[in-house]
Amino acid sequence: MDKNLIFIPHNSSFFLRRKNGFTLLEVLIALAVIGALLVTLISTLNYHLSLVARQETITVATLLAKDKMAALSKSPEENKGFFDLPYDRYSYETFVKDSPYGGIAEIVVVVRSGNDEVTLNEFVFK
Repeated sequence: MDKNLIFIPHNSSFFLRRKNGFTLLEVLIALAVIGALLVTLISTLNYHLSLVARQETITVATLLAKDKMAALSKSPEENKGFFDLPYDRYSYETFVKDSPYGGIAEIVVVVRSGNDEVTLNEFVFK
């Protein structure tokens, strides 16, 4: 006879029952643990994807501000507007301020996209 089979008496008759396998309770507990792990994994993934998107926005805004700053250092002027495609969701604003030092001006470039903002300052000779 098979070693994995045991006889269980019940109302004067015998039923065969296997010793190996999982009960319904064990399967439900395993599914609950896997479900909790998947929820944690998905929420962590979403959080990190939002961080990556924000860092991409800040990087692009910084590069656009540096480009605008390079153009302004030759002829400083106050201006505002939007960048051309594909960066049309980024706006800029430039300021020219007198510095406390004679013959030097401060150029400020602010680039915005949504709630993110990058500000660059540079001193140039007038």
